[in-house]
Amino acid sequence: MRAVVYRGVNDLRLETVPVPRIGAHELLVKVAVCGVCPTDIKKIHYGTVPPPRIFGHETAGTIVKIGGGRSGIRNSQFAIRNFKVGDRVALHHHVPCLDCHFCRHRAFAQCETYKRTGITAGFEPAGGGYAEYIRVLPFVLPGVVKIPAKNSFEEGAMLEPVNTVLKAVKRLELLRGDTVLVAGQGPIGLMFTKILSLQGIRVLATDLLASRLKLAKKFGAYRAVLANQPSTINYQRPLDAAIIAVPSDAAVTQALQLVRGAGKVLLFAHTKRAEVRNRVSSHQPSTINYQLDLASICLDEKDLIGSYSSDFTLQREVARFVFSRQLDVRPLITHRFPLAQTADAVALAAKPTEASLKIVVNVGG
Repeated sequence: MRAVVYRGVNDLRLETVPVPRIGAHELLVKVAVCGVCPTDIKKIHYGTVPPPRIFGHETAGTIVKIGGGRSGIRNSQFAIRNFKVGDRVALHHHVPCLDCHFCRHRAFAQCETYKRTGITAGFEPAGGGYAEYIRVLPFVLPGVVKIPAKNSFEEGAMLEPVNTVLKAVKRLELLRGDTVLVAGQGPIGLMFTKILSLQGIRVLATDLLASRLKLAKKFGAYRAVLANQPSTINYQRPLDAAIIAVPSDAAVTQALQLVRGAGKVLLFAHTKRAEVRNRVSSHQPSTINYQLDLASICLDEKDLIGSYSSDFTLQREVARFVFSRQLDVRPLITHRFPLAQTADAVALAAKPTEASLKIVVNVGG
């Protein structure tokens, strides 16, 4: 089969590799669509994991084979009975153990089982969506969702990013009528804007592009203003929270100043650890340091929190949002590339244009 193999930093190659062999209670899925995610871009551009790998984890496709036999994986037999050959499915590559210290605190992304990737097209499991076929391991079967006949594979592939957004929204524990700043109106920021508005939250959207602000209004923002013109922001109501959907340190500092006492600032896009950030900044002409007023966090009882990755326990709720089209993800997808042009898809997603939002790779029907 054809697959796009990561061979090193910024080195993606279209190669022929064996179709994955599946074991007991595993699925073989023919990939239809895979989204391009910043998490994979970071690995490709900065070499944070060793090659070779086949990336791509926002994946939807059709089940073409189901493994028989016995398995020691808990509940795998029950899970496998839910599927049949021909089912159109959206995949979920991380499922936690639900029993460890982190799971008991609902910090699923810190669970060691969760950190294992349960979908592979070969080599070290890494998602595998940039390939024609992928193998789904038993422990991630509880996260697999059937795609209704009325919905597209592209909508199915969007379940995973929507899941990450809904997880973050729930971390904020907002009340209906609260006012929230969403900094950044790319595809993730627009998802935040829509989901918050559906829950009765007043969204103040900011971005550097006027075209994104127009979209934010369509997605439910009550106000949308340019981020580089803070003087134009007339706060009719104080901010109860801020979501930073862009990797901007300045936005974090500003947000902590703007939210009122007991407010919360949630970091969603700061996913480069210090060593990677230092590597990137060393190639830039200047670096500005932003300092937090820690007293404002202590005295004003503000919370600075983070949210990373997804929560498979939200899959049913996410599926209702997407498949009912309460959150219509279709307008977010602006560019589609064939498998052979995956490197171009990654390059565009890494440096988006004003016209680009969500980028997907169409592997096959």
